[in-house]
Amino acid sequence: MLQAFNNLMDYIETHLTEKISGRDITRIVGLSDYHFKRMFSYMAGMSLNEYIKNRRLSAANVDLINGAKVTDIAYKYGYQSIDGFSRAFREWSGFLPSEVAKNRIQKSFPKFTFFIDIRGGISMEFKIEKKEKFNIVGVSKRVPIQFEGENSAIVELAHSITEQQRQEMHQLADLYPHQVLNVSYDFDDGFLEEKGYLTHMIGFATTKENPFDDLEQISIEESLWAIFPNQGPFPATLQETYAKIYSEWLPSSDYEIADLPGISFTRYNSPSENVYSEIWMPVRKKS
Repeated sequence: MLQAFNNLMDYIETHLTEKISGRDITRIVGLSDYHFKRMFSYMAGMSLNEYIKNRRLSAANVDLINGAKVTDIAYKYGYQSIDGFSRAFREWSGFLPSEVAKNRIQKSFPKFTFFIDIRGGISMEFKIEKKEKFNIVGVSKRVPIQFEGENSAIVELAHSITEQQRQEMHQLADLYPHQVLNVSYDFDDGFLEEKGYLTHMIGFATTKENPFDDLEQISIEESLWAIFPNQGPFPATLQETYAKIYSEWLPSSDYEIADLPGISFTRYNSPSENVYSEIWMPVRKKS
């Protein structure tokens, strides 16, 4: 995984003046756009879009010092106008391109290199479990992709569930954990936009088929799952566990993410400072 990330950094370096497509990035790193963006954000501390923008402006700074024309540089790095380039460059460096060219002011943003930094000695509890094909029955909605904080669209979806729907879901629930699951799938493409939508379902796991018109059903194929239990303040502990999965566990494990929905659940029957949650990550052995 780390080698794939470093291969991507090399690819970006050789294509700074070209449009970098999500398809090429998927090919290099071997992950869906959603999972890759999330992993990169946790590992790098910034979005992929922000990283590429910073590298382009850093290269533009060098070109300005070497005497290139502002007009040529702006179009070289994909800006549609000189004003747009000048605005972005000033926000990044604190100076206008003309000031940099005149006074030879240098600011750089170095290329990233990923490596394993072993520290802390904090173990991460998980188990690998094979699950047979099962269904999830519930309600769903297209919601904005959001990596951190409370997603208001998901909150609205939860509040929209009727009492009748709740009763119907409980009638069908016959699999662990016998409680509400949060399921995310069908992510929009768009590596570099850092925006888009996914489908979020709130429902229950079941071996049964859905007979109710006011509920939806998705089928989850047989797969291996990495299951991460966590307990502590909610939602901080859950979000920290997601961060560790993407930034620490996945890069150093023998597994990679499979193309199936991500699942989690939370038990709210404890004080908010000691809430139990589980994250189910669909995985497969690395080839």
